[in-house]
Amino acid sequence: MVAQQFPTAPRARRARRILGYWRHPILQAVVKAILTVFVTASITFFLIRLMPGNPIDIRIADLTKDGLMTYEEARAQAASLFSINLDAPLPEQYAEFLGNLARGDLGYSFVSQGTPVTAIVLAVLPWTLLTVGTGLLLSFAAGVFLGLFAAYNRNKPIDHILSLGGSLISSVPNYFIALLIILVLGLQLRWIPITQMRGTYSSGMQPGFSLDFIGDVLIHASLPITVFFLASIGHWILSMKSATVNALEEDYVNAARARGLSDGRIMTAYVGRNAVLPLVTQFAITAAYAIGGSILIEQYFTYQGVGLRLNAAILQRDYPVMEGIFVIVTIAVVVANLLADVLYTKLDPRIGRAGGATGR
Repeated sequence: MVAQQFPTAPRARRARRILGYWRHPILQAVVKAILTVFVTASITFFLIRLMPGNPIDIRIADLTKDGLMTYEEARAQAASLFSINLDAPLPEQYAEFLGNLARGDLGYSFVSQGTPVTAIVLAVLPWTLLTVGTGLLLSFAAGVFLGLFAAYNRNKPIDHILSLGGSLISSVPNYFIALLIILVLGLQLRWIPITQMRGTYSSGMQPGFSLDFIGDVLIHASLPITVFFLASIGHWILSMKSATVNALEEDYVNAARARGLSDGRIMTAYVGRNAVLPLVTQFAITAAYAIGGSILIEQYFTYQGVGLRLNAAILQRDYPVMEGIFVIVTIAVVVANLLADVLYTKLDPRIGRAGGATGR
């Protein structure tokens, strides 16, 4: 009886080892990330196909609107042009989509024949990352400093000014800020040459790592950067102020003061570091979502980024490009969460000792 139990020991050890791997917080986070991408991609696939019209219908409407072609002639030309079969059963299309996605293949654009979706997205993604990343980084740094400053000057005039200003500007949507810049500063006051600043860089400008090109790029990107900066700085001021006020009430602050540490040392090494922790995850998530939410901003400024390309794909019902952009934005959100968890443990080692990136 005892001898029969010996063979089970290696299997039990393997099972415990596998269970130990699964309990690792990083592995759990990766598995959850993969499931999140899968579920989001699946929902996106079906929602897109619920939209009225498709690339063939839109092309047929363009060909028949002047009466130069009959519906049958236009349909035959559109079907041969796009080389797609949207009449295939939806489960078959879905299975093909998942198979391609598992291989990292986002497919080819319906409208731009022969052009991979990955190439289309990678061509415009750096421009969006430039504006969104720069605007959010500047707003985060300024908001953290101003929020910390407001908390250390509670109930003083500067605190009321910063808190009121943060509340007002955080309640204004980013697209409304963009409209105000265009209508007031551009058209009414004519302080900004809006028409000359449209696009990613001036026509005739030769791309390259030259000071002229880099300066021209920054000039064209300045308006979207300003919009993202103004739209988010109020949130960081209020969040940092609230977190700092809570941190100032902790016992370790009183202990640091009792040890004779200066206010500057306490602010940077104790209060500031602990108060900024909740904002790290918020920043990562905000940055990822802002990439997908840049559609209106880039449309207003005719900025050739992901948002403008997504808008064109929606109008043309270019399913692969729409799906590719949504999948990449989802991956950006998931990766941003993972990076935020890792950074969180670096800023607060207690979380890592308590159970890793997830804090368990």
